[in-house]
Formats: sequence, C-alpha cells, structure tokens
Amino acid sequence: MKEPLWIPSKSRIDNSNIVSYINWINKKYRKSFQNYDDLYNWSVDNIEEFWESIWIYSKIIHSKKYDSVLISKEMFGSKWFNGAKLNFAENLLKFNDDKIAIISSRENQPNIYLTYKELNKYVCSITVALKNMGIKKDDRIAGFVSNIPEAIIAMLAATSLGAVWSSCSPDFGINSVYDRFNQIKPKILFAIEEYSYNGKPIDCKKKIKLIKKKITSIEKVILISKFFDFKDFDYSKHNPTNKSKIYFRFNPLLNSKSNKIKFVQTDFNHPVYIMYSSGTTGIPKCIVHGAGGTLLQHFKEHSLHTDLKRKDIIFYFTTCGWMMWNWLVSTLSIGSTVVLYDGNPAYPNLNKLWHLVEQEKISVFGTSPKFLSICEKNNLIPKNNYNLKSLRTILSTGSPLSSENFKWIYKNVKKDVLLSSISGGTDIISCFMLGCPTLPVYNEEIQCRGLGMKVETFDENGQTVINKKGELVCTKPFPSMPVYFWNDKNDTKYRSAYFERFKNVWHHGDFIKINKNSGIIVYGRSDSTLNPGGVRIGTSEIYRIVEAMYEITDSLVIGKKEKNDIQIILFVVLNKKYKFSKNLIKKIQLKIRMNATPRHIPAKIYSVEEIPRTISGKKVELAVTKISNGEAVLNADALINPHSLKNYRDIFKKDKNSVDI
Repeated sequence: MKEPLWIPSKSRIDNSNIVSYINWINKKYRKSFQNYDDLYNWSVDNIEEFWESIWIYSKIIHSKKYDSVLISKEMFGSKWFNGAKLNFAENLLKFNDDKIAIISSRENQPNIYLTYKELNKYVCSITVALKNMGIKKDDRIAGFVSNIPEAIIAMLAATSLGAVWSSCSPDFGINSVYDRFNQIKPKILFAIEEYSYNGKPIDCKKKIKLIKKKITSIEKVILISKFFDFKDFDYSKHNPTNKSKIYFRFNPLLNSKSNKIKFVQTDFNHPVYIMYSSGTTGIPKCIVHGAGGTLLQHFKEHSLHTDLKRKDIIFYFTTCGWMMWNWLVSTLSIGSTVVLYDGNPAYPNLNKLWHLVEQEKISVFGTSPKFLSICEKNNLIPKNNYNLKSLRTILSTGSPLSSENFKWIYKNVKKDVLLSSISGGTDIISCFMLGCPTLPVYNEEIQCRGLGMKVETFDENGQTVINKKGELVCTKPFPSMPVYFWNDKNDTKYRSAYFERFKNVWHHGDFIKINKNSGIIVYGRSDSTLNPGGVRIGTSEIYRIVEAMYEITDSLVIGKKEKNDIQIILFVVLNKKYKFSKNLIKKIQLKIRMNATPRHIPAKIYSVEEIPRTISGKKVELAVTKISNGEAVLNADALINPHSLKNYRDIFKKDKNSVDI
C-alpha cells in the first residue's frame, strides 16, 4: 500500500463544498452518506436523482421547470430535463456587484480588472449591438480571439440571445480556421487585430481579411484592438448603428445606455457551444454542446470537485481554441474571480505564472504537466521566490502527470496543496476523472471518478475489469454528452466516434486503470496504444520514464508495423546541454527496463528537433505512425508545427540521426 503525498486537514474537509452537499443530500433524501465513495456509488446508481439534486443545489436560473429529468435509459438518444427553459449567459451573469470578475494579464501590459457589474454592463452593450445586426436565436457567432476579456464578453452576448458560440485561437492557420468555421456558417466574426507572443507582436489583419473572404456566411466582422483597458474610452462619442457597415470596432460598441440584458430562453439541450475534434485524421468534427448540460456539469466540477467558492481566484493557462477556456469561463456562475493570461507562459521567463499567483493571490492554479516538467528541469523552486500562501489547489490536464511532476510540486511549490490531475475532453466539455478536496493524493493517480459519471474499464471483450489496464468507458448517460454533431446526417459521425466499439456504451478512447481504491492512472490514447508481441502498452508509460530524465525535454513514441508485429520507436528532443550518443541510448534503455519492463524498451531511438503537436498542445502520435508505415498524413494543418513532420519523413527515408541499439 503506497503512502499518500497529501492528506486534507480536518478543517479543509469540514469546510469543503462537497461535505456541505453530502449533509444536504442526507437531509433531503434521507441518506446516511459518510464519505465520497458512498456519494459516488449513489450518484451512478441513481443518475436521475443525482442530476436532479445538482439542478436544485446549483440553483440554476430557469424560466420553466422540466417535465422529466431523463428520457430514455439508453445512452445514445438520451434527453435530459425535457421541457425546461433557461439561458446559459444568464446563469454566468447571476452576480452583478463590485467584486472583481475578471483579471486579464498579458505580455508587456498592465493587468486589467473588471467587476461583475462592469461585465454585465459590457455584455449588455454587445448584446444590443448584435441584436441591431440582426442576430437571433440559433445563429452562429465565431471568435478568432485570444484569451482576453473581450472574448468572454462576446461569448456571453451571443449566448444571451440564444446564439451559438464557437471560437479558435489566432495562432490557427487560415486552413484550420476555414475547416472549422466554414462548416457552421457563422454570421458574425469577432477577431483580434494583434496579439503578443514571446514579446513579439503578431499582426492578424491579413488573416482576418482572408477569413472574411473565404467564409462567405460572415456578414459582419467586429475587430478587437490589440490592447484596450476599458477605462479610458469615451463611449458617448460613438454611435455604431450603421447597419450597412461590414467592419465594426469592438470598443465603440460598448456604448449602450441600457444596463438590462434580455436573456432569450432556450431548451435545456439548446446548442451553446460548437467545439472541434483535433482534425489530425481529416476535417474536424463539429461537436455541439447544450446549454443546460454544460451548466450542470461545470457547476458540479467547480463547486464539488474543485471546491471553488465565491472568494476564490482561479487561473487556468489556456487559449480560446481549447475546451479548458469554456470550462474556466463557467466559474463565473460560482461568482469567483477568473484570471486570464494571453501570451507565452515562459515569457519573459518561467517565473511569470508563479509571480502571477503571488501578485493576484490566486487560490486555484491550472496548468499542464509539460509546464511543470520545464520548471523542474530549469531548477525552479517557486516556494523560495514567491509568497504562495493563497494557493490551495493546483489543477493539471492535457496529458497524464508523471511521478516526477507530483514529487516536484510537493517538494518545490507547496506541501499543503491539493494537486488535482483531471481528465476528460472536448467531447464532453468536462471531465470523467478529477479531484476531490476530501480525498488523499497518491503519486501518479487521479483521485476519483466524477460524480454521476459511471466510468468503468473494459477489456477487449467488453468485460469490466478492476486494477487492470483497459478501455475507458462510460456505461450510463450524463447531461454533458454532445447533443449532436453539426451537419451529421442520421448521427453517423456521432455514433462512429463513441458507440461503435461497445453497444450502448460510451467508448472514450483512453487507455486507463482503475485501482482497487478507485484512483485512476491514464496510459494514453487507445489509438496510440502499443502492442508488441500482443502486450498492450500505453504510450504514457514510456513518457513518464523518459521525460523524467534531465537529458530529455520532450519525447514521442509510436508503434511501427514490422512483419506480423509492432516495433516500438522512440523519438527524443534533447536538452541543449546534452548530445545524442550511445551512452545516452543505454541510459534510456536502462531507465525503461528498471521502471517498466523489457517489453517497453524501444527497438529504435531517434533524436528529433521537436514533437508534432495539435494547436491545443497534445502530442500527435498518429501522424508519425502513419509516416512510419508509409501512409499519408491527411490534415497536417491541424498541427501547430506541421513543419516538424519533415524531420520524421527524413528519418524513415534515410534513417538519419539514429543510433543502433
């Protein structure tokens, strides 16, 4: 039995939101739950009762109550809270006071602070402007935007009218933007004219004109200035009501005299967001998420699992092209303060975000294993340089946390902090597995499965297994399932994405193990799982070992077809202080043998300049696997660094940069 890295104090447990919720459940439903396991088991055995309790407990704002909680016990085709009427933006704007709602930090600029009262006022103005432009319920509004307050204001204005919001980051290439937005035919485009990354200004004006030209459905473009502090602008001098104009500026639109937003009421399952699959295997799929399901799922995760309170200040490093932006913005419904960061998290140095924690007294800090590993390898000790007294919780997602990540946090950041690894996806705009403030933290493990999420591990025959590696599945419906895919006749793509492998069971595509104590270890994507000699190996099993080495800054592992078997091939990006050599190869081999098994040892190891990644930062094993097997990579534009693939093509053509093993 391994020892926990962190155990919550009695005071933290007693004052947690989840304990308050358990007490409420025990009283309302005459239960006698004592702990998280009791609550979880009830939540998945009684999903209708559980999700109805979240509706009540969250005090969701609605104009009409539901007629039924759930229609159809089948996963595919299930409908939640039929008959209910509500508005997504209204629930995120329930507070209208002088508490700070948004803190915006960006490169080489002073921070901007907006109160909830100001946020409501600005959203009202943009809502009026959109209405004057003819926007109505069901219209699509697109954002080509960076992570700044204007993006949140635009999204809330769009959804207040019952319109559907979809966004991507301005670092997307033109083809990637077209592949996404052209499918959904937006009427309005919000676009950032310029942003900064790594201290350099990035001009987006040419991109914006090309987007407008290529996507003919766009009727109006609302341009967002590179820097706008909201305080020093005379709105009274501007009257942007000329309906014949195509290009508008965001700032003058904030001149509405009205402070009352008229929230258009929609069905519980009415589309609120359109998000996209990575697009690495073809044109991205358009995943449509419903208003009510997103609200309830996010409230559950923020309040009960993250223990977020109104007094909290929450940060997550993200862009507007990743679902974590949508997740972060939903914390407005709790009334917390949201901290946005736009730029390179390592500019001007790796201390930037830790300084931000101290400066703004951030209590919940969201990051990635990659960032933590870089901090470790650069010998950062944040606790020695910054006052981190406010920090209660560290969240991490994007890839599995390594053992070294866990140990580094508790040694170099803070001993008394909840390190919460979370895992889910764009597909569900939320998490399957995440943290809990009343449970201990164990090395390499996600603490628990989410309430109301009947997550199991299936073997290849569709049988439930415990304490063994297998497929992540969800065997009961949940309200944040996509309502449908855009332009998906007969739900063909939707069924194929999640319900093709196991009948009436959500197959997520992750390779995991659920321990006897209900902790979860993620081993990577199923489609990138290695299978040498018939033994399934998760790619993260190798990443954890290799990327813990100081000589290695990044890595990628694939399975190459070799006769009737799979050959494991490892690619490493070296720390600049080290050279690729036979001695390093032997060291990598030994590390893998000692910390895994001989079967995990790669047949070949290559040095590469960089690892191909999606725009949201995820490794793309599949593209390199295709190259290794002589197959075409269909949509390289979905990568943030498509040029990196040439390195791999050269390797497999000429076997360059390799060292024989």
